[in-house]
Amino acid sequence: MRNRRPAALLAATALLATTAALAAPTTATARPAPTGDQVTALAEGLQQSLGEGRTAGSYLDDSGRLVVNVTDPAAAQQVRVTGALPRLVSRSGAELASATSELDRRATVPGTAWAVDPVSNQVVLTVDDSVGGERLAQVAGVAEQLGGAVRVERVPGTLSIKLAGGDAIYGGNFRCSLGFNVRKGTTYYFLTAGHCGNDAPSWYTTSGHTTKLGDTTNSRFPGDDFAIVKYTNGSVPPSSVDLYNGTTRRITAASTPTVNTTVTRSGSTTKVHSGKVTALNATVNYAEGSVRGLIKTTVCAEPGDSGGALFSGNTAHGLTSGGSGNCSGGGTTFFQPVTEALAAYGVSVY
Repeated sequence: MRNRRPAALLAATALLATTAALAAPTTATARPAPTGDQVTALAEGLQQSLGEGRTAGSYLDDSGRLVVNVTDPAAAQQVRVTGALPRLVSRSGAELASATSELDRRATVPGTAWAVDPVSNQVVLTVDDSVGGERLAQVAGVAEQLGGAVRVERVPGTLSIKLAGGDAIYGGNFRCSLGFNVRKGTTYYFLTAGHCGNDAPSWYTTSGHTTKLGDTTNSRFPGDDFAIVKYTNGSVPPSSVDLYNGTTRRITAASTPTVNTTVTRSGSTTKVHSGKVTALNATVNYAEGSVRGLIKTTVCAEPGDSGGALFSGNTAHGLTSGGSGNCSGGGTTFFQPVTEALAAYGVSVY
């Protein structure tokens, strides 16, 4: 909406995956429930260890406990000994991935989006108000052929990047939001949305372009939705997010959140709003092109919030991409995982 792990986490993921694979399900004693970043690492480790044929995503329950969907009792025991809660489901991750691939192949029209919902063990196909006639018949037909693996949901409004002409940044004729300050060695940059970076070679602090912040050095959209801007004013920017109440939140880490995590977004139009993560690896088909691998949330956003920061605690999660609805009536917003951008540019939060 205009106006994707750090080394330690990867290492933890690999260790947990190995531990899970070697666990003796019939004799091992369950560990304490994982918390914080352990949840993300454990979920990914179990996914890698068990594979898509025996797992189907994970999420946090109302008590904050990690629930892992599995397709057989042996996999359930393997999950249980890690401290997470296993849940037997009828559809494997591989089956849901197959349904998603069919949507990619046959239902990619503007105004649609899809993502696996681990709670319902289905792929949710979102259709906005702009989809009608032959296009609606097309996507509805594909969903019907895929049976119970796909659930169709209509949403009001239009899925869009919401171009409007963290803190406000101005480039060309547009206003976007700064995501996260990052660095490579002693060189400082900031991240924002790729659809913002596509439209402006330079960025300023005011609409009159009187005080320059920096230059866009790379931008990726569609496909992905992130861009990087190099500071040219010689400043050392703080690694923090504006809470728009006279305070800021220090950002010291980055990760992809688990489904049902409570997250917060900061943006220049609607300031600070919170909600829940409802899906990962979502595909959104904007009029300008499709973007894959996004974080789907119940957080609202409006034009000008694009590029803004999604975070929880001191951890960065994403950059505002687009969605539908607004902050008066509520809506759905999708975020580019910040870990993908960090890896692509070789930069880090600090």
